Amino acid sequence: MAKDKDIKLTIENAEPQETPEAPVSSATPETSDAPETPEATGDTKLKETLKKIKENVHEDDPRPTQNLTFRSILCGDILTAEMVRRHIWLFVFIVVLSSAYVAVRYQCQQDMIAIDRLNTELTDAKYKAAASASTLTEKCRESRVLDILKQNQDSLLHIANQPPYIINVPE
Repeated sequence: MAKDKDIKLTIENAEPQETPEAPVSSATPETSDAPETPEATGDTKLKETLKKIKENVHEDDPRPTQNLTFRSILCGDILTAEMVRRHIWLFVFIVVLSSAYVAVRYQCQQDMIAIDRLNTELTDAKYKAAASASTLTEKCRESRVLDILKQNQDSLLHIANQPPYIINVPE
């Protein structure tokens, strides 16, 4: 299968001869009893020529040089087996780099999403800390403590009537 190649031949000066009175048979000229017609001998010669060409053609034979045109690039003629074989490692390298690029970009996007989520959690925590600090400050204010003491009259705590004493300690 590796040695099969598509071969396109153009044979000049070979025009089909139409014979309306002779029916076309599918038998080969060797098995039929009728004399060989020019058309049958042309077919056998063509078959023999194709057979010889297939025997002589190998996959390692150089291809005829083609002009590099925009149309040949668009049609895909540039991607011949020989060119792909020569540059297979370049194609593998490009595929590896492309997959690495996609993987790194995906990981970077995941990290950016995590950073945004953590930043929102941080700002939420800052707001909660500020709110709890203001609530604590409000509850610890002296006027609020005095109001709570007045409401609970059974408490032994009360406001001092005398100012605090200053004690000087000699050094």
